[in-house]
Amino acid sequence: MSAPEILTEREEGVLRVRIHRPDKKNALTLAMYAALTAALNEAAQDVALRAVVLTGSGDSFTSGNDIADFLAAPPTGEDSPVFQFLAALRQFEKPLVAAVNGLAVGIGVTMLLHCDLIYARAGATLAMPFVNLGLCPEGGSSLLLPRLIGYPRAAELLLLGEPFSAEQALEWGLINGIGADADATLELALVRARRLARQPAAAVRLAKRLLKRNETETLRETIALEGRHFIELLNSPEAVAALRTFVERRRT
Repeated sequence: MSAPEILTEREEGVLRVRIHRPDKKNALTLAMYAALTAALNEAAQDVALRAVVLTGSGDSFTSGNDIADFLAAPPTGEDSPVFQFLAALRQFEKPLVAAVNGLAVGIGVTMLLHCDLIYARAGATLAMPFVNLGLCPEGGSSLLLPRLIGYPRAAELLLLGEPFSAEQALEWGLINGIGADADATLELALVRARRLARQPAAAVRLAKRLLKRNETETLRETIALEGRHFIELLNSPEAVAALRTFVERRRT
């Protein structure tokens, strides 16, 4: 499935995937999730593509879900577009490189936890405000985040939904580097992706598989468990009130 807000470009064995909805801070709709999944599946099957770079347009990587679109057709199970996208991320065997050009919220941070190399623009803000909206972590973030940065910091980010900066993310070991601006950040990511594309493909895939071998099954189970709780919480009074308030605030 295609969506005009998801742009793809091939170069030197690298598939560049850009979330392009800058007027909405690259908020993700169901159609955009489906298009992202299709792009990853294309890259997985194409032997000429050796790496993928994920980035955004304007001043945002992605602000997360388009809440109005999300509430109009909330996820109901593994066949829902958002869960299909998360499955594609989890199963992707080739290197995933992220160029975080600006704001990253919710699933915008969750998807980074599945990437192999991450570069962010100086001063970029990231946040995982699931609990603030009456929801729970998703996409394996309750497993991956504490493993990457330790429980105390992960608890602050997930239980309080506190925003953090690219500079903090680098200090904590969550990202690999920082670019001076969006263009520099993208170039950092592309340089690394091109280098990965020149590496022996089978060896790169095997190395990635070995790096992730201790989390593969646990991650699949965690994503499924989080997904079930997430769907349940969508109908809770707290989530309904918080999400409606969020939508109304956006409209004013």
